[in-house]
Amino acid sequence: MGNIVNCYLARFKASLQIDSNIKESVAQELYTHLKEKSEELKEKGFSEEEADRLAVQALGSPELIARQIYETHAQGSWQEALLAALPHFTVALLFALYYWQNTFCLSVLLMAIVGMAVYGWHRDKPIWFFPWLGYYLFPILVSSILLVYFSPQIGWIATITYVPLALFVVIYIVEQTMKRDELYALLMLSLLPVAFGWLLSPGVGDKFIRSDIAMVQLEAKVPWIVVTFVVLAMATVAFVRLKQRQHKIAVLLIPLIAILFSVALTE
Repeated sequence: MGNIVNCYLARFKASLQIDSNIKESVAQELYTHLKEKSEELKEKGFSEEEADRLAVQALGSPELIARQIYETHAQGSWQEALLAALPHFTVALLFALYYWQNTFCLSVLLMAIVGMAVYGWHRDKPIWFFPWLGYYLFPILVSSILLVYFSPQIGWIATITYVPLALFVVIYIVEQTMKRDELYALLMLSLLPVAFGWLLSPGVGDKFIRSDIAMVQLEAKVPWIVVTFVVLAMATVAFVRLKQRQHKIAVLLIPLIAILFSVALTE
C-alpha cells in the first residue's frame, strides 16, 4: 500500500504506548482493515492514492484510535490491582505489627519478592509484576550503598566489583521496563523514593550505618511509615484500574509527592 497508509500506521504506532507485541498485532489488524477498505474503493473506480486517502479518512484520527485501544488494554482487573498493591500492603503490615526487625519475616518477604519478580519476568511482565520488581531492585541498591560506606578498607573493592554490576542490573531492568511503557517504570520505581526517604530519615553517613541509632529513630516513625505504604498501595490499585494515561500519572505522582512531603515533616 501507499505512503498515505504507511504514514497513518506510523502515527498510530507512535501514539500507542503499550506492549510492543500487542502494538504490532493491533497495527497489523489495522493495516488489514485499511487494505480491505482500499481494495473496495479501487473496485469502485478510485485510483490507488485516492482509495488509500478515503480509507484513512473513514477510519479517523490515528491518535484517537490509539488512545481508545490503549484504554482498552491499560485497565487491569481488580485481581491484578490487588496483586500489584500486595507488596506495599505487606510492608505496611510488617511495620504495623512490629515484625520489620524480625529476620525470619524479612527473609520470607525477600524470597516472595524474588519469586514473584522472576515469575512475572517470565510471564510476559503483567502489570501487577512491576511493583514487585521495584522491591526486587531495592535491596540491590541498598546493598551497594552499604558496601561503599561499610568500611573504608573494603569500600574500593565494592566500588569496582559489586556496585557496577548492581547499577548494570538496575539500568537494564529500567530500560526494558521503559520499552514496555514509561508508566510501568514509574509504577516500578515509585517505591524507591519512599523507601529511601524513610531509610535515610535518621541521617546519613555514620548514622545510616549504625543500625542501633537508625532503628531507634525509625521506631518512633512507624505509624507514619505504615500510613505511607498504605497510601502507596491504594495509589497502586487506582493506577492499575484507571484507563486514561494522564489519570494514571496523577494518581501515582500526587500521593508520592505527599508521602515525600510527610517524610520531610517528620525529620
